[in-house]
Amino acid sequence: MSLGDGIRMIAGILGLFLGLTIVVLSLTWLERKFLGRIQMRMGPMRVGPYGLLQAVADAVKLVAKEDIMPGRVDRVVYWMAPLVVFIPSFMVWVTIPFARDLVVRNLEMGLLYIIAFSVLSIVGLVTAGWSSANKYAVLGGFRAAAQLVSYEIPIILAVLGVAMLSQSMNLVKVVEDQATVPYFLVQPLGVFLFLLAGLAEVGRTPFDIHQAESEVVGGPFVEYSGAHWAVFFLAEYINTFTIAALMVLLFLGGWLLPGLPGDVAGVGFLVFGVKTYLVVLVIFWLRGTYPRLRIDQLMSLGWKVLVPLAFVNVVTTGMYLFYGWPAWSLTLMSVAILAVTFWTIGRRMRTTPKPEYTVKLYVPTTEVPHAG
Repeated sequence: MSLGDGIRMIAGILGLFLGLTIVVLSLTWLERKFLGRIQMRMGPMRVGPYGLLQAVADAVKLVAKEDIMPGRVDRVVYWMAPLVVFIPSFMVWVTIPFARDLVVRNLEMGLLYIIAFSVLSIVGLVTAGWSSANKYAVLGGFRAAAQLVSYEIPIILAVLGVAMLSQSMNLVKVVEDQATVPYFLVQPLGVFLFLLAGLAEVGRTPFDIHQAESEVVGGPFVEYSGAHWAVFFLAEYINTFTIAALMVLLFLGGWLLPGLPGDVAGVGFLVFGVKTYLVVLVIFWLRGTYPRLRIDQLMSLGWKVLVPLAFVNVVTTGMYLFYGWPAWSLTLMSVAILAVTFWTIGRRMRTTPKPEYTVKLYVPTTEVPHAG
């Protein structure tokens, strides 16, 4: 690598960091406004026009806030855990293209690189809980490990299904193969698996089990405050935007749009941005609509529903490719599998008997025991 290439890469990484920081600020404002409309309230509206500076005010508050460290923590691990969570969430963006020629480093094995880096955040969550010397933090860290390991399987298999369709792990090649038909029409089962498993990977509602306030009072982050808690917060929103961007690239045609030239400067980037923010709004809508799952429901959904469906998705995609069937055959198989899954789950929910509770009332008595 020449000196000029190195300088361009460093400039690209710095620009990427600045851009993702702006994206996080916009997502925090957009989520508050969107949830406010869902819940019939205004959302932020005091700081700046339409509350646009509220996210900036929150960022300044977190940076200026005092960091409080418990006395019995493992200091080195405690300080390193936020970085271990944040760095992988940032590094995956090195190979995510915003347009055909707008990417820091286009890798032939880009999908493998993204999957390999995304799983490293598990280590940061576990070490954050373990080093905090708090039983709720430890419980939240173990929950996060169980959740992320469980849902990593369906998300990897969903990505594998896309790689099988495009015969490539290069994200640019994956998008270009969707110039005529986007993959969400060919593989709707893969879209369903990727969205649910991606939300569980990020830990967004209804899958925010490892930081459930009613049970583990904040999870592995309970002993963090100020700038160090803000790093976890930054990583969560970057991961949310990453899941949305990957869904656009893998299933929604990326920067391509029928009738619009995706190779014109600025057009592809604009199309990619609009699609990604629309997927983000769907994620926010799910948060404002569905309640949090219990830990047993979360693990059952992962191992009893999503993991088997992920293997079925790979098998059906392999059959479609091996026998050379038309694309609509894979679509019909995916829709039929989803219909059977929803019908089975709905039938079990209707027929499962509800537990019966017996309420015993204690009535105090005024009788004095017989002394004789």
